[in-house]
Amino acid sequence: MKRQVTATLTLAAMLAGCTNLAPEHVRPDLSTAPAFPADYRPDGTLVASKLGWRDFFVDPRLQKLIETALANNRDLMAATARIDQARAQYRIADSRRLPSLDANAGYTSSRSNMIGQVFTMDRYEVGVAVSSFELDFWGRVANQSESARASYLASEANQKAFYLSLIGDVANTYLEMIETDEQIALAEATAESRREELRIAKLRLDAGVTSGLPFNQAETLLTQAEQQLAAFRLTAAQLNNQLTVLVGGEIPTGLPPGLALRAQDDGRYLGAGLPSDLLLNRPDIVAAEESLRGARADIGAARAAFFPTISLTGSTGLVSMALSSLFSGDSWTWSYGGSASLPIFDNGARQGDLGVARGREAELIATYDKTVQTAFREVADALAGRRWLGEQIEAQLRNQEAQQKIAQIARVRYREGVADYLEVLDAERNLFAARQSILTTGRAIRQNAVTLYIAVGGGAQERTEAAAGTAAPVSAATAASNPARP
Repeated sequence: MKRQVTATLTLAAMLAGCTNLAPEHVRPDLSTAPAFPADYRPDGTLVASKLGWRDFFVDPRLQKLIETALANNRDLMAATARIDQARAQYRIADSRRLPSLDANAGYTSSRSNMIGQVFTMDRYEVGVAVSSFELDFWGRVANQSESARASYLASEANQKAFYLSLIGDVANTYLEMIETDEQIALAEATAESRREELRIAKLRLDAGVTSGLPFNQAETLLTQAEQQLAAFRLTAAQLNNQLTVLVGGEIPTGLPPGLALRAQDDGRYLGAGLPSDLLLNRPDIVAAEESLRGARADIGAARAAFFPTISLTGSTGLVSMALSSLFSGDSWTWSYGGSASLPIFDNGARQGDLGVARGREAELIATYDKTVQTAFREVADALAGRRWLGEQIEAQLRNQEAQQKIAQIARVRYREGVADYLEVLDAERNLFAARQSILTTGRAIRQNAVTLYIAVGGGAQERTEAAAGTAAPVSAATAASNPARP
């Protein structure tokens, strides 16, 4: 009998999941072009998916800030905790695919009085039991497990997406801080120069050489620089507060010196690859595909609900009226049985569950396609920015040189009495604006490189030991290709 029970349980496990009613998972057809536009797609020398952020960002100060953010950012900690939750839910769902064994041991003593006689009976027992194991003929339990697994992989991919987004946010904020500091230095130098011009204008006014108009115009130039200086100092304070939130606390002291804005670019170009590469490298696309995979598994589970649910129970062990004979050969006992149930009337509830699952599949197909389209646009925008921002900065440098010459000529013409101070005023304003534009566009070029790095899927993941106390996140695409259970 012992062998019969064992054989029955083994057969039940083998029969479980012999049918799968879920739709086959295939990636939806892409609505994007097979390649990025060639008119702004210069050849790149680096593959972002193989380039860690420490290799991509050359500024040691920025590297330390990113490291601190990855260790302390509260949103990243929450995303990592959601992975742990999804992994645990998957383990719970997957555990139902095999029978669960429970060991038990007990002792009972009973007393009865029959026809004036008192009887006392003891009972000792030990054994194992399988409680209500579902024979998964239709794949309901297997599809629930697959849905939980897809949810786990999607949460892992979402965490990686936030991980890369956090790196990009820290880098972009840092670049804005560098630009703001350089704008402050430009405004301070301009204000100092204009104070000297105002002093000379005051001397000329007191000497009666000029009227009050040139003096007031020189004062206007100074106030313009002072207003810009105050505005940039406010921006610097706001960016510092923003960086404090990103790094998860106070900005560390003793940071290494940073690089100037122009030194952030080491002349290397990232290769964009093909749009199809994004399907594996972009974590948000991986998350969208895993969510779609889970929705299709839910359809299989909903379809299986229309078929009978067959369950098996069984137990085996030793029972004896005396403890001394409990483990004797005659004490062996066993029992097993099965049950089947099929709802006859549920007022359309199962059909409704199937409709919900199918509707979610349709929604996630559209979401997946939109995610791919968004990824394609972000990469294409970054590639376009790499070309056109480069041409823009070249034109701005030529404009600055021309404005510098105009300002010099205007000052000479004013000192010689050929032109009034209004000509100097316009030339100085245009030169100041040209210098500011160069700094702004220079920062935009560096930020565009960061955007491209993130848009094509980032690179090798690095985590500090303090980063949420977990191991480095694994690509969901990698996990999907290796079905080993976590």
